[in-house]
Order: sequence, then structure tokens, then C-alpha cells
Amino acid sequence: MPNKVTHAMTVDVEDFFHVSAFNKVLKQDDWQNFAPRVDKNTRRLLDLFEETDSTATFFVLGWVAEKYPELVREIAHRGHEVASHGYDHRLATEQSVSEFRLDVSRSKQLLEEVIGKAIKGYRAPSFSIGVHNEWVYEELVDMGFKYSSSTYPIKHDLYGVPDWPRFCHKRKEGIIEIPISTLAGRGGNTGIGGGGYFRLYPYWFSKRRINKFLNKETHPYNFYFHPWEIDPEQPRITGASLKSRFRHYINLTKMEGKLLRLTKDYKWATMEQVFGI
Repeated sequence: MPNKVTHAMTVDVEDFFHVSAFNKVLKQDDWQNFAPRVDKNTRRLLDLFEETDSTATFFVLGWVAEKYPELVREIAHRGHEVASHGYDHRLATEQSVSEFRLDVSRSKQLLEEVIGKAIKGYRAPSFSIGVHNEWVYEELVDMGFKYSSSTYPIKHDLYGVPDWPRFCHKRKEGIIEIPISTLAGRGGNTGIGGGGYFRLYPYWFSKRRINKFLNKETHPYNFYFHPWEIDPEQPRITGASLKSRFRHYINLTKMEGKLLRLTKDYKWATMEQVFGI
């Protein structure tokens, strides 16, 4: 049965003001104007995972690790995997080779110093690896990463390469890439791997699509979300487009309850556990 199989639970540890959708109205200098909420929200998730005997991979921004090293140590102490999300959520598509290397190596070093062990995994902010910056994988290999989970093979206005592989695979550079899960159909791939899609639809509908994936495919399911998605009291960002605000704020009040049901209905573990990395 699908709920007996272990799947990958992943969390992109960033705060509400880091998200790419707000880049046009919030600059990095503006972050200091907001009280961070990522520490409290992530600790709520740690308690939720403990309640349901779930483990997860936390892709942590170096910015977060620098401000909250005790949080990162707590993630590792509770048996979860710590991985890199870069330093300050700059899109890989907007960085030069040298900028990318400085950003990611800084994050990796910070995380390794905090938890005292090597970091294996990386996820690009907003899945910002595509056909125009595949050089990223060579840099990741050179920095010692074993895997990436930076692609979402769907058609989307902000990210995605629809014709890239849908499942875990080893790339020519020697690194393993683990895409976010999708359903394949005649009209193309449909995103079912979490984030805004999971918040938007009722839980029964998401569960039906997950089960369809599990009954059709032999590969583990790969789910992702962010700590800010369980925080309906976060400050509202004014000036962002209606589409961006809709995507960010839709159903925040329902997300924690949905996650609790999700972690009870399926068995969850870290990337390194599920994929044997």
C-alpha cells in the first residue's frame, strides 16, 4: 500500500521576507526592517515531525544559520538532515560562476561549522537551475556536494524545465539530482510536490494525486514546503503583485493542519535515508 512506503520530506528554511516573489518590492537592505519569524516557525515544525515520527531534510539558508545556529543544531540533534539552500536566497540564474561559488560555499561552511559534519545536499532558491546555467552542477561537485534537489520539471512562469527528468538520476557531472515530484499526463507534467499547490487545493485532492503517483510510479515521492507557510500571522508585504500575494498568502491558516494529516498518512524520512546517499 502507498502509505507503507517511505518518502522524502523536505523543508526550505527561509523567512517570509526572503521569498523570490517579493524581490521586486523587497531588497536585502529591507530585511532588517522585519522581525525574523523563521526560528519559531521551524521549531513548530520540529515538534510536528516528532509527534508523527517523521524525519526530514532541512535546506537551510546560510543567513538563517548565521543568526540562529542553535536552531540548526536542534534540527540535527532531532535526527533530521541539514542541507544547503545557499546563503541569502539569490537565484542561481542571476549569479555569475564566481558569485554562485562564493554564495554556496559560504553557506556550506557555515552549516558544517554549526553541526560538525559534512553537508551533502543543495537546493537552489526557487529551483533556479535550468538549461542556461547547468554549469552549477560542476561547481557543486567541486565544492563536495553529493546531491541536488533543484529542479521541478513543470511549466511554470517562475521556474521549471518541463522536459528534464522526473525522477532521481545521476548527472554527467557526477552529482545526483532529485526533482520535486510530478504527475505525467498528455498535457505535460503537473506539480504535486508541495508548496503553493499543496496549500491551494483541499487535502483530499492532494492526497488523491499523491496516491495516483504512488500507484503509478516505483519512485519515492518528494515533498517540499517552507516554515513561513504555517504562519498566518506573518506581516503582509505591500506593493507585490496580486498574483504574488495570492500565491504567498493563500490558505496559510490551513497549512499546519494539512501537514499534520500528511505526516500521519504517509511515512517520511530524509533525502539521504530515502535515496541512500
